[in-house]
Amino acid sequence: MSSAAAETRSGPFAFFARDFTASIVVFLVAMPLCMGIAIASGVPPEKGLVTGIIGGIIVGLFAGSPLQVSGPAAGLAVIVFEFVRENGLEALGPVLLLAGVIQLVAGALKMGGLFRAISPAVVHGMLAGIGALIVIGQFHILFDAKPMSSGLENIAMMPARVLGLDLSSVSATELALGLGLLTIVIMLGWEKLRPKSMALVPGALLGVVAATAVAWMLGLGVARIEVPASIGSAFALPTSADWFAPLANPSLIIAAVAIAFIASAETLLSAAAVDRMHDGVRTEYNKELRAQGIGNFLCGMVGALPMTGVIVRSSANVQAGAKTRLSTILHGTWILGFVALLPWLLREVPMAALGGVLVVTGWRLVSLKHVQHLLKAHGYLPAAIWAVTFILVVTTDLLTGVLVGLGLSLVELLPHGRDLGLKVQEHEDEAGPRLELHGAATFLGLTRLNAVLERQPADRPVHLDLDRVRAMDHTTAETLSEWISRRRQRGHQDRVTGPASILKPLPLAT
Repeated sequence: MSSAAAETRSGPFAFFARDFTASIVVFLVAMPLCMGIAIASGVPPEKGLVTGIIGGIIVGLFAGSPLQVSGPAAGLAVIVFEFVRENGLEALGPVLLLAGVIQLVAGALKMGGLFRAISPAVVHGMLAGIGALIVIGQFHILFDAKPMSSGLENIAMMPARVLGLDLSSVSATELALGLGLLTIVIMLGWEKLRPKSMALVPGALLGVVAATAVAWMLGLGVARIEVPASIGSAFALPTSADWFAPLANPSLIIAAVAIAFIASAETLLSAAAVDRMHDGVRTEYNKELRAQGIGNFLCGMVGALPMTGVIVRSSANVQAGAKTRLSTILHGTWILGFVALLPWLLREVPMAALGGVLVVTGWRLVSLKHVQHLLKAHGYLPAAIWAVTFILVVTTDLLTGVLVGLGLSLVELLPHGRDLGLKVQEHEDEAGPRLELHGAATFLGLTRLNAVLERQPADRPVHLDLDRVRAMDHTTAETLSEWISRRRQRGHQDRVTGPASILKPLPLAT
């Protein structure tokens, strides 16, 4: 029985045992990441834990992607860090509340498909830039020091940190670096050497536990995370009408729009990736967008971090055997219980250990495989868009990098400026459904094309007829490639026909 049938016929408890065990795995993955991302964002670690609780219990209940896990994301750490540095932590709440409202409205207006039409080169270039900023920022945390105010300043200070080490006179700096490196080595080593029977045990958790144990047993004088004695104090509810005053500042409204845009794009990108990992319920993108809006609205009300759907925790959820949304909800419950009952244990965790977790997490976001794929499959322009977005995110700011990347993606439209229309016609032939595309297949027509692709039957082969497609941009090609690959993996014998130039970037085309 599929998970779709399970939720429909037997309710959310149809696979209780599998969801229960999966929730524990996700909880163990989420704990160090929630705290580490909060620290990378320049806010107290409990703010990340609150976001994880809301993302699990509340967003998990309403999510359009039942197996996707929501919480604080590395993709927003940089923009939050810069925002808090310039405007203060107290301004984050109302701005995040507005971002949640924007997402709610976007979901109600059925705009989820528009975010899926964003150039993959821009999205992955943005994520790579964020990953690089996290690495160079958390590099300083490894030395028990605070990151600088910009990416370039962090890069400039890196040699001084290394040259300032004095192994002949070990102090907090050298001890913290040792704990951070221990965390990194255990994380990477565990992933290489772990037995199959323990494949679901997260390396990040083992690294943090080991560094915490060493620091505690040896009584090392290194910086540790600060957690309030009561979880209630981590929920900072509005106390006066002045709480909404930041929303009168146009620059903060722009920040809310930027957070909503990036959070939505990352969430729906993650949801699409989760859909490729399982054969259960497909994502309802507009419902997912509304659920994220509810989550970010609540995070704004209690002064927590912004949230998105996150691929690391979501993939752990699927791999651990989760079948329904109950796993996501339970993982949020475990975070709440742990923080409420064992705050003293969290206070023993060295800051450098979480810095080590974030260095590895950030490094993995800098995926050169994607730009290599863009270059090989689609040519120089998409690869250039990735590179420009990446460089600008690192050297200027996130919003500039994304906007310039989106602007460059319009260059692909120039050769077809007079006729950018795409017609998608559905026919019923003897062999099965036939989708016939006419015109220029660009991201402008991708929302409608996605809607047609997703309503194709799961039990019959489909003929994708591209004979009359004049041109195809990399965004559409990537979308079709994912659709074809997903159906081929499920055993569908779909046909794809068209000119060689159009079929070249598509997989398994015959």
